[in-house]
Amino acid sequence: MSLTLRKVKVAPKGMGLNDFVAMQEGLFAAEGLDVEFDWTTFRGTQSSWKGLDYLERPQDQPYTKRSEDVVQGACWWGTICNASAGMGRVVTEGYGLSPWAIFVRPDSNIRKPEDLKDVPISVGMRAGSHFNVPYRLEKYLPLENIKTVNTGGFGARLRALLDGEVDAASLLPPQIAMAEQLGLRKIIDDTFKTLWWVPSNSPPEVVHGYMRALKQAERALEADLPKYLPLWRLAVPAEFESLHPWDFGNFGRGERYIDEPLPEEDFGTVFQQVQRWNLHDFLKEKRPEQLSYSAT
Repeated sequence: MSLTLRKVKVAPKGMGLNDFVAMQEGLFAAEGLDVEFDWTTFRGTQSSWKGLDYLERPQDQPYTKRSEDVVQGACWWGTICNASAGMGRVVTEGYGLSPWAIFVRPDSNIRKPEDLKDVPISVGMRAGSHFNVPYRLEKYLPLENIKTVNTGGFGARLRALLDGEVDAASLLPPQIAMAEQLGLRKIIDDTFKTLWWVPSNSPPEVVHGYMRALKQAERALEADLPKYLPLWRLAVPAEFESLHPWDFGNFGRGERYIDEPLPEEDFGTVFQQVQRWNLHDFLKEKRPEQLSYSAT
């Protein structure tokens, strides 16, 4: 008797390999899921967002324009704020941990975080590349001297830096590894939490099955990382495929899946921070129990 798989559309974050490993190794199917990657949203999140307002970004459009049920992921600030603005619910049964860094060109006079005073840093508006900038630079600079410019997704940010359109760019995996292989200079780096967000009416077997597949993919990555590093090719935008002979074997892990519940106090922390950064204007609901995905 054949098992009927439930169809699920997933837009990978691209900061890690878990989605790609779960697909390659049949881990989604083992959880009863027939996963289709939403490449339109994924590649959109890598492209330019110039001229787009919040709620118009590629990751917003499944909720605001296309009315599609798509499982997505983002930084912890962005995911919680998106849910507060009415776009989906936060999955709290696990989270990710991802690298982050700011890079400049090798000929830049910027050599330390303090040199970024009043320098517009390329970010993707209200996403991990954006929220990380005040979060990490505030120990070096007053908020009024921390500047950002909305370029968009990682392909657009990396291209803007290479073309001299900006003097600094906030980067995530795998563009961090790409920037290193291109000889760009790292000014500051750290890590941050990531989360998954789903439509509020997502079936429990979909949400929990998806998260279990990511957990199993994490185990596979821990057991044999070199086997899966070539999968980074799926996260590299087409326009960068021929830019450089990428050595995926040196790209590193990127985002890790952490099999622990998200602390409830993280919601309050996020709301406090984004209000200080004046990025709170779209927030509505703030109660963790209303913003978290519930199976009941």
